[in-house]
Amino acid sequence: MNAYVRQLPPCFPEPWASGWGQDRRGLWQSFSVKGVVQVLRWIPPGDFMMGSPADEPERLTYGDETRHRVVLTQGYWLADTACTQALWQAVLGEDPSRFKGAERPVERVSWTDVVERFLPALNALVPGLEASLPTEAQWELACRAGTDTPFSFGSTITTDLVNYDGNYPYGDGAKGEYRAQTVEVKALPASAWGLYQMHGNVWDWCADWLGDYPADAVVDPLGPPEGRKRVLRGGSWLYHAGNCRSALRLGRGPASRHGSIGLRLSRGSSLRPAGGVGVAGVVAGGRAPATAPDAPAPGRPAVA
Repeated sequence: MNAYVRQLPPCFPEPWASGWGQDRRGLWQSFSVKGVVQVLRWIPPGDFMMGSPADEPERLTYGDETRHRVVLTQGYWLADTACTQALWQAVLGEDPSRFKGAERPVERVSWTDVVERFLPALNALVPGLEASLPTEAQWELACRAGTDTPFSFGSTITTDLVNYDGNYPYGDGAKGEYRAQTVEVKALPASAWGLYQMHGNVWDWCADWLGDYPADAVVDPLGPPEGRKRVLRGGSWLYHAGNCRSALRLGRGPASRHGSIGLRLSRGSSLRPAGGVGVAGVVAGGRAPATAPDAPAPGRPAVA
């Protein structure tokens, strides 16, 4: 990471915020819809290596993971959890999920459902929020949380950290539990940046069309201008540990719905294309929810 990480948001707190503050994981602010609170974490601008090295175990050939330098010149806000069923219900008055539970992630939602129905309704209920889906690069920067290992937790994961099919561990990891369903969005530990379940539980839709990566460094990438599949990131309860890697990419048609697919909200994702500018050219406490964002859930130990 470089000097970009020191950049603070241009406005904090913002007028739509129902709560805000700073804790050991950074700045946060929240919004509320009909009593349902969603916390957003500030992700500063960053300079990182996107994709995976050629020798990373279980690197896939059908989803391009070419490692390349990415510079994100603008910070953004990212939800600390996947969108819950409670929030989806509060916004649209329905719950399409297979695995019911207010604090479980909403699933069986398509990219089209999110972009054409949920986001417009949410933004109408919270004026000025301008929520969106993260770009694929924004998602990976946040998922890595400053690491270059296969997972933000290190070289492997366990089912104590991530909800995946524990019958299929990663690398030297041991077999673990296969829950065969989603868990609540804060049931497992957060990353060093305060983000829950960037690995596993449900896939997150991203804004981008799926396409091949460039070999050279890029600034503020937005993905291809068109395509057939939208990007999914993070893995899920249904998939092997290797499918939960930070670099893993999956694509599905915008109308696809499945009990392993959800979403994570972003704000500040409407980046302008870099217009061919190379990396060298770019580089020359208020009201709060009842529980602070990084406080342990009732009955759970704090995560160091």
